[in-house]
Amino acid sequence: MAMTPEAKVKKKVTNILKELNAYYFYPVTGGFGKSGVPDIIVCYEGKFFGIECKAGGNKPTALQEKQIKEINDSGGVAFVINEDNIEDVRYHLTGVAHNPNQLSLGVL
Repeated sequence: MAMTPEAKVKKKVTNILKELNAYYFYPVTGGFGKSGVPDIIVCYEGKFFGIECKAGGNKPTALQEKQIKEINDSGGVAFVINEDNIEDVRYHLTGVAHNPNQLSLGVL
């Protein structure tokens, strides 16, 4: 079965999270969960992150925007990722930008 465009974004995000050895999970919101929670919840170096994944021109819903604001207002970091800004995940978690086209020079 082919992956949806959003599932492809989620897979790329989780690949970065695995590379960074971050703890993460996909929250289940049906029934007893809280609606509008970001797609991926992350703990990295003692900090809380919420990542909302979108594809194409899709934007977060008003409820998702509300949850992102609440997380940010509470001292966590929540943001929206799409196929155009995947590397922002690394920046938000580590504070260091990563350019895959940059040459890496080893120290002798």
